[in-house]
Amino acid sequence: MDRALPTMTPYANRSGDSGVVAYALVGDAIVVEFDGGALYLYDDVRPGAAQVRRMRALARAGRGLSGYISREVVGYRARLE
Repeated sequence: MDRALPTMTPYANRSGDSGVVAYALVGDAIVVEFDGGALYLYDDVRPGAAQVRRMRALARAGRGLSGYISREVVGYRARLE
């Protein structure tokens, strides 16, 4: 079954050196697009609701998302094809 990809919002990248390009808030989850075009889904199961809430706030703020993922969400990425 084909899944429609969400409409992505450009990441503000206020620090100027983020690996995050864009994001989409989908229900209680977040989809993050990284340099190179890879899309990853983070949800309440993995890495967990608290982490996803923080990621969503950082995405909206446009600062700190890539670093947070590297430090706190390391080891979990569900790549969307």
